[in-house]
Amino acid sequence: PRARAAPQERRRRVAPLAAAPPARDEPLLRGIFEIDKRSCDVVLSARRLRWSPILPESPTGDSSVALQAQEEMIEMKDVFSVKLKRRRFAGQKKGGTLLGITIFKCLNKEENKLTDCAVHLNNLSEDHCQSWFRHLKEILNGFQNRPKSLKVFVNPSSHKKEATHIYYEKVAPLFKLADIKTDVTVTEYEGHALSVLKECELQAFDGVVCVGGDGSVSEVAHGLLLRAQIDAGKDTDYVSKPVRAPVPLGVIPAGTTNILAHTLYGIKHAVTAALHIIMGHIQAVDVCTFSTPSKLLRFGFSAMFGFGARTLALAEKHRWMPSSQRKDFAFIKTLADLKPEECELSFLPLQILQEDSHEDRITLLYLGSKDQWQKIQGHFLNVSIMAIPCLCSMAPRGLAPNTRLNNGSMALIVVQNTSRSEFIKHLKRYTSVKNQFNFPFVETYTVREVKVQPRLKSGPDAKENVCLNAEGNYPWNIDGDLMKEASEVHVRVHPQLIDLYGVNTDDLESSQVTCNCI
Repeated sequence: PRARAAPQERRRRVAPLAAAPPARDEPLLRGIFEIDKRSCDVVLSARRLRWSPILPESPTGDSSVALQAQEEMIEMKDVFSVKLKRRRFAGQKKGGTLLGITIFKCLNKEENKLTDCAVHLNNLSEDHCQSWFRHLKEILNGFQNRPKSLKVFVNPSSHKKEATHIYYEKVAPLFKLADIKTDVTVTEYEGHALSVLKECELQAFDGVVCVGGDGSVSEVAHGLLLRAQIDAGKDTDYVSKPVRAPVPLGVIPAGTTNILAHTLYGIKHAVTAALHIIMGHIQAVDVCTFSTPSKLLRFGFSAMFGFGARTLALAEKHRWMPSSQRKDFAFIKTLADLKPEECELSFLPLQILQEDSHEDRITLLYLGSKDQWQKIQGHFLNVSIMAIPCLCSMAPRGLAPNTRLNNGSMALIVVQNTSRSEFIKHLKRYTSVKNQFNFPFVETYTVREVKVQPRLKSGPDAKENVCLNAEGNYPWNIDGDLMKEASEVHVRVHPQLIDLYGVNTDDLESSQVTCNCI
């Protein structure tokens, strides 16, 4: 019997080695904790934490009992914080009776929403818990993109003045839980964030966060990129080849439209945005430069000239009104006074050479010769230039659904003169899933550069220069911020110029874009 048993024992010892998992999944620790009032066998590896209830052996050898001991698991990449759990008396801030370990994880819910949840591993042994705590912290510290220190800007005037409440009640507790140090500036005037970014020690932070609306985010993004050019010794009056932003930018939505947040996260949800930042979900995003022939105006993601800019200009004149009423009034008033503006558009087109839907791969050809500049001139109700899709609750497909966050192109959308009723039909299409460009008066182009040159009228027709303000400037809506400029505006797209915290709703990880320059 001994001789026959030996080979069986050897097979039992060898079998687990033959089925050994990859190195990253090899057990680091194994122990017993109480989870959900059940004693569990818990195994920790670099990749995941697994546990299963410890069940008494069945005296009859019934296998149905073993089936009830189903294993549960947490992927370590979803964990963002680990804390020692202690019982403390009222007023006691340190020490206390050790109860175990609490693990905080990021949980995906419906409609792109993220939330946090806790798993409690109870064990009263100090040495046991300290050993597990150290190993768990080492694993979390190994995730490279997760920030340890953030510079935060809060715009208290955004939308319904909710930004301060949103940050301190919903976001700051999560940052503290994740052991992220923060330096907070509550902005006091327009341009405050820009001034701080020009002077602060950016190298002390792993990222910058903006709590506010589209205008606030645009200002911070512009400040980050402007600071990058200054640090690189570049002339900020003319930037043909800008350098990348030094740190990623996080967006906590607290405005009215929140286009960038919707485009990044697919939802306006402060906790979702905060968890993307904590988890270090980073992606590169294209940025535009808006320039006159003599100076750089702004870095930005999107712009509108014509109806979209005039609506914003009128809304800014009625700042005394509540936010939603002001924007509704400006929209209706501008629509009632709808008039086209004559201008000349010059652009460098990008041609799609290949689009493989199976591999989700797009190849773009840059027609870079000066002879390839195309021009159109006429009377236009609105001109949109967008480097990102610009999703929002009012435009679920996006204002520019044919572009992406980082494919090195811009969408040029031109709405020619038409009747008010037809223009309203076009605007209504944005709120549905129908194609808003399927009108004879709407033209779309995929471009790399655009020049917009307004044509001033003189004599009896001068009063038709509806875009001009008292100073003779034309309004521009750049990322929800009003800018006024009298001369030609040159817009260029610069691929992947800034990193943003967030997950693209188009799933950038599976998409590959190749830009060929000729």
